[in-house]
Amino acid sequence: MDSTEPDDSGAGTVSLVVRRRIRASAARLFAAWTRATELQAWWGPRAVTCIGADIDLRIGGRYSIAHRMPDGAIVRIGGAFTHIEPPRQLAYTWRREPGSGVEEQVTVRFEPVDDATDVVVVHERIVDQATRDTHEAGWAGCLDGLAAFVAETAAGSSADRFSAVAR
Repeated sequence: MDSTEPDDSGAGTVSLVVRRRIRASAARLFAAWTRATELQAWWGPRAVTCIGADIDLRIGGRYSIAHRMPDGAIVRIGGAFTHIEPPRQLAYTWRREPGSGVEEQVTVRFEPVDDATDVVVVHERIVDQATRDTHEAGWAGCLDGLAAFVAETAAGSSADRFSAVAR
């Protein structure tokens, strides 16, 4: 299930909610989101390459993600963790570097549903509609990448287990 919902929140800021049902456990998805090596493997919409990720997973801990854009430009986002509740929820500040001094807020919820998990990204305090639209496309691409990554790693794990048993 993919959907986006605009949520204008007064005071000149805009919010965005993007959700996607992914066939994986909440624990698996939380791990993929919070381990730098895994995040680097799936992060970013098509045509954008994640070239580096650092994660200090603790309240007040910092994260930084570097992207190579299709035109070759390097864009970094970073912030600090404000809430960590494995494997259900993660919240952090978000700021583009270089960019505006505006500090946005992202909350990611991992909601189990049968044999899948709804990943719900709430991105708040966005400065304007154009930036919101860019974030919407970016989050949709990130969630596509996350779904593909966990499917590939699950298939690889199953093949590895089968291979080990067959020996």
